[in-house]
Amino acid sequence: MQKFYLDLLFAVFFITFFISIIVHKHRSKFKHPDLPPGSSGLPYIGETLELLLTGCKGHPEKFFLDRKAKYASEVFKTNLFCEPAAVLCGAKGNNFLFSYKNKDLKAWYPDFVCKIFPSSVQRSLIEEVDRLRTLLPEFLRPDALKRYVGIFDTVAGRHFASEWENKEVVVVFPLAKSFTFGLACRLFLSIEDPDHISKLASPFNLVVSGIFSIPIDLPGTPLNRAIKASNFIRTELFAIIKQRKKDLEEGKASPEQDILSHMLSACDDKGAFKSELNIADTILALLASAHESTSAACAFIVKYLAELPHIYEGVYKEQMEISGTKARDELLNWNDIQNMKYSRKVIREVLRLCPTFPNVREAIHDFYFKGFLIPKGWKVYWNANSTHRNPEYFPEPERFDPSRFEGNGPAPYTFVPFGGGPMMCPGREFARIEMLV
Repeated sequence: MQKFYLDLLFAVFFITFFISIIVHKHRSKFKHPDLPPGSSGLPYIGETLELLLTGCKGHPEKFFLDRKAKYASEVFKTNLFCEPAAVLCGAKGNNFLFSYKNKDLKAWYPDFVCKIFPSSVQRSLIEEVDRLRTLLPEFLRPDALKRYVGIFDTVAGRHFASEWENKEVVVVFPLAKSFTFGLACRLFLSIEDPDHISKLASPFNLVVSGIFSIPIDLPGTPLNRAIKASNFIRTELFAIIKQRKKDLEEGKASPEQDILSHMLSACDDKGAFKSELNIADTILALLASAHESTSAACAFIVKYLAELPHIYEGVYKEQMEISGTKARDELLNWNDIQNMKYSRKVIREVLRLCPTFPNVREAIHDFYFKGFLIPKGWKVYWNANSTHRNPEYFPEPERFDPSRFEGNGPAPYTFVPFGGGPMMCPGREFARIEMLV
């Protein structure tokens, strides 16, 4: 009898479980018949595991491209990181998302991000852009980066001398991450000491891993480790901030020295200065945004140069021509960067094939796109691969061909590695110079 009740209990459990899955997958259809095609995946986590799995295999674009092909639609629904979402594809989707007049969307960050960045707040799309434009100092703008090219070159030279020269084998991606993090520390915080950079690098890598993980905050999970690591880095940044405040007061540092000095010296429209917590979180967020995606791009540049000898020869020839105009130990300058025309095309082709992770917004209210309803509160993703690997815009999209960017280049809203409009990455020129150097 006891076994009977035990079997009955298991039967009820499994029936309830499968019914809950069926209801979960179809409940939105009952409420909104005009939703885009797609799947809500498993209860709670949705299709997050599938997305992370394709990323671990080195092909995160497959998650989006496979579903775009499966549903034969430029918009499909899914559930990612425990949130119902719509993915907009194609040039028209990009045009819609990048419009300055778009009042349907606002910036969105997962709830767990607030645990890593406590000062994070939800803002509208326009508010976020205005905030970034205020926060980012002049030297991140194209016309101001000219005077920092020499610093890029100095940091790169030291990195290659210590990590690449006289090495039979190198593992590129970790070294690319080391280079981009060291450069960001130098330009954002004026930190040059390798030991200090190393002290920040290990916990910083935990933070980045936690951001791109299943959002479960339990002891030992990537998110939990990221929260602890962010607290450690924040403590270190507080000490740096206090010392910089003192240096600014004593005239030992200037407001134009780096991003940190700029934020400590700048005030908002009401004349208020930013809190130390806000500054620390902003610096941490900028380090993250300037690190992971650019590191991956640098690694892919090396990959394609190694695999394609004719591309390598073209880049090498151009670089040697520039080198021939320089005196011994003379650093690169802005004119040298502008003369890297073929190298720039190669980088653009790398970014076409290997763009950064998709951006996310939140629907402020119900709206329609391509005849499908996007409900209020849904998350809206754009994915560059929907156009970057579309043969309609780029013939033979899997072929590496820098000549695509000659003349007028790609059609509008088809090549969007840094986003567009108010969603344009504010550090795009910084990243381009970093890759060219």
